[in-house]
Amino acid sequence: MRAIVYDRYGAPDVLRLADIAVPEIGDDEVLVRVRAASVNSWDWDLVTGTPVFFRFWGLFKPKHRVPGADIAGQVEAVGKNVTRFRPGDEVFGDLCQCGWGGFAEYARASESALTLKPAGMTFEQAAAIPQAGAMALQGLRDEGAIRPAQTILINGAGGGVGTFAIQIAKSFGAEVTGVDRAEKLETMRSVGADHVVDYAREDFAENGKTYDLILDAAAHRSMFDYARALSPGGTYVMLGGSVGRILELLLLGPWISRRERKKMRILAAKANHDLAVLAELFRAGKVMPVIDRCYPLAEIADAFRYFGEGRACGKIVITL
Repeated sequence: MRAIVYDRYGAPDVLRLADIAVPEIGDDEVLVRVRAASVNSWDWDLVTGTPVFFRFWGLFKPKHRVPGADIAGQVEAVGKNVTRFRPGDEVFGDLCQCGWGGFAEYARASESALTLKPAGMTFEQAAAIPQAGAMALQGLRDEGAIRPAQTILINGAGGGVGTFAIQIAKSFGAEVTGVDRAEKLETMRSVGADHVVDYAREDFAENGKTYDLILDAAAHRSMFDYARALSPGGTYVMLGGSVGRILELLLLGPWISRRERKKMRILAAKANHDLAVLAELFRAGKVMPVIDRCYPLAEIADAFRYFGEGRACGKIVITL
């Protein structure tokens, strides 16, 4: 089969197309013919080897030669213990806990990593959902305890996670402000943002407005800036960031929470826990994946370079 492989950490040029063996599946696993995959920040971190904790999957060179987590496709074969799927089923899921391997014509997955794809959803849409959709939902619902009529600010709202978060927050009845680059403002409006902020022209932490909940998909600010933008009793949720920002939150967050009575939290996302919920939101017309560009498998280095620029509105999808 054709697959994207890499043998060392580095820039997108380390990715190359190769012919490798189709993966063998175990008794509890499913072989999926991949029809689409998507690029996530975790894929970027895995390929570049930064931050350093992503080298858990190989300190000096990659342990898993085929990257790629989010996939959608058709079940090709199932192990003898698999009961939820059969050949021909259309499925989607996140492979980050079962060996990665999504940027290939076939991928191996545990049964628990997959969910049936709704009939009205394309493979490209399905591949865009697992990581970004789950992070947005879990950040708002589980860590943020979102409630109707709250004022919510989403930082990095024009990217993959952010475009899901806007729609999910609106489905809860919240008033949503999205913050991102100027070229992403229209995308944020198109998926339901009530207010949009170009961060190059306006500083949301200095304009005097406050919010009940801040969901941060682009953690580049001081924790004190975020705390200043929270209403009394408000909650800040970091979805990810640099090692420095994560450490700052872990060190200062408890102190800020006690001193100002504002909750400062970080999401530990649970892979594949909410795919059925996200599928139902799609069926109900409340969530629609935003896809910026699609690239063929052979052009995945270009897809990664575009992802690394931070200019994508929504998701970048790889088609097979």
